[in-house]
Amino acid sequence: MNIGDRVRLLTGREQGIVTRILSDELVEVAIDNDFTIPVLRREVVVVAADEDKAFGRQGPPPVTPHRAKAGKHKPAKPAPASAAASAATPASGSAPAKAEQPAPPKATVPQPAAKGLYLALSHQSPELLSVHVINNTDREVLYTYGEENKGRYRALRADKLGAKAVSGALGHLHLKDFDQWPAAVVQLLPHQINSDTAYELLTKRTQFKATSFYSSRREAPVLGREAYLFQLDEKPAAPVAPEKLAETLQAQLSGNAPAKPAAVAPAPEPAKAIKAPPHEVDLHLEALRPEGGEDLSNTAILKLQLEVFEDTLSRALATNMHEIVFIHGSGSGTLRKEIHKLLSRNKDIKFFEDSKKEKFGYGATLVRLK
Repeated sequence: MNIGDRVRLLTGREQGIVTRILSDELVEVAIDNDFTIPVLRREVVVVAADEDKAFGRQGPPPVTPHRAKAGKHKPAKPAPASAAASAATPASGSAPAKAEQPAPPKATVPQPAAKGLYLALSHQSPELLSVHVINNTDREVLYTYGEENKGRYRALRADKLGAKAVSGALGHLHLKDFDQWPAAVVQLLPHQINSDTAYELLTKRTQFKATSFYSSRREAPVLGREAYLFQLDEKPAAPVAPEKLAETLQAQLSGNAPAKPAAVAPAPEPAKAIKAPPHEVDLHLEALRPEGGEDLSNTAILKLQLEVFEDTLSRALATNMHEIVFIHGSGSGTLRKEIHKLLSRNKDIKFFEDSKKEKFGYGATLVRLK
């Protein structure tokens, strides 16, 4: 089995193209140019070119994995000359088939963040994250970085960050210690040489929560790769009125300025222990809303089920579970397809497959976590 081979999943009717060889036992398959999933080699079979010809199917063009950056993906393996020749030569007495133009693949790479100041956590290894401050504005920024743990603050770094720049690593955090991470405290002061505007100091305290942490991953500006992003300037620094600034400077120079209390970081909220979810999670409406959900539309039901799925998966990752089973039922297959799409885009998933077919059929998915 090679990159570029067209394969069929033995556990379903889907077909796709092998886009990456993940290991000796695992390959990545692009389904319908829409999303990629990791699949065990023993769960797929290569579709022969003769089979496509016999059933009148035309092979798709090579697929580029959506998650790979331009210029870094491996080229699809060219088809053998004999197969190419047989495909190019029409049968005697028949007109050559007109090639269909494939629809462009849906973009799955998240868009870069807009202008602003960000705290970014970037993978140095699968378990280790480095902390950075990103300045995606057109002004320089003076900043300090520190950590607050159990009510005690520790200053770690102070520096100036140029426009469109990213700091070096300010600290490192281990995913296995997620529930013990300190709060990150960043102070920011926009600054520009020869500018006629002074700004107030921005102070941002970020306490990481499992329910929102994993959904914050996207393309980071300036850094040039995916990271967990947290905006620091949702409210931009307010300009200081010139008359107020002049009064303050005059009072300080005359020695009459009132003593200003030192800035104190706000008291942290009591940390809530993250509770690991059960090994099997039922996503049927009657399990999520025992009181009844007759008033909900199909769209609202699907949204509720996906919200519970994402929250449960985040808690499973944060508590270092090895595997979890989601019971979604067979039905029309909409919920199963949406769950598989989300799983295929999550780099913290080792692989997933249909679970206990003798019990659930195709109504449950087993997820193995890294």
